[in-house]
Amino acid sequence: MSSSLHSMANADEPVEYKVKAAFIYNFIAFTQWPEETGQTLNVCFHGEDYFENEIDKLQHRSVNNHQLSVIRTDSIDQLQDCQVVFFSKSEREKFPALLDALQDKPVLTLADSPDAAAQGIAINMVLVNEKIVFEINLNRARSSGLNISARLLNLATKVY
Repeated sequence: MSSSLHSMANADEPVEYKVKAAFIYNFIAFTQWPEETGQTLNVCFHGEDYFENEIDKLQHRSVNNHQLSVIRTDSIDQLQDCQVVFFSKSEREKFPALLDALQDKPVLTLADSPDAAAQGIAINMVLVNEKIVFEINLNRARSSGLNISARLLNLATKVY
């Protein structure tokens, strides 16, 4: 398991989002998409951008024979072209509609909002005692045709 997955951050926001960007990379590394998924994984960020340039460091990185492409979007229609979607806290009220738009598509949904995993987001990052932890909605991931590594599941604070 990558040491960056074990790193924790203080609630200091620039550091917090730097660590969250590293977590996102590791979530992708420990997820398997269906075989028909193309070589490029579009990693989309929907809503207000708290990452600033941290997320741009994922652009053109390679993971498990896939190239990553970072896309920022506010369009629900554009989400259809994504294999990974991070939903910003600013979109919390829209989670049900956004998730409906991606129903049964092989898309890894990510967030950092309270109760997001319970609402159907596949992996949700939470700040607890100034440390970033995550919970996984395994039912959502599986219904989307994704396979999340047991190693990642073992590190989650809660699995639905």
